[in-house]
Amino acid sequence: EVQLVESGGGLVQPGGSLRLSCAASGFTFSSYAMNWVRQAPGKGVEWVSTINSGGEFTRYASSVKGRFTISRDNAKNTLYLQMNSLKPEDTAVYYCTQGSVRGQGTLVTVSS
Repeated sequence: EVQLVESGGGLVQPGGSLRLSCAASGFTFSSYAMNWVRQAPGKGVEWVSTINSGGEFTRYASSVKGRFTISRDNAKNTLYLQMNSLKPEDTAVYYCTQGSVRGQGTLVTVSS
């Protein structure tokens, strides 16, 4: 059974940083591209970033490019999202996904 467990969310002031983690199990993590998506209160799901299976290639939504960095540690079966220069509009529940599977999410709140 594929399982994805996100962690690392919390309350942060504008301009601050957080690092999200996603622990993966139940599949060969190193063989799959992984994604981060987010859902702000009352809004639809927004794609944030993708990384290929080996970690060499990444893509970002224009809204986060230059501020967020996706990475992975295939030895630890873990996906990361480093978020810097956070803005109130980054407030959302963040999910990691593999195919159609996503975790329970971790809430990021950016507020002063």
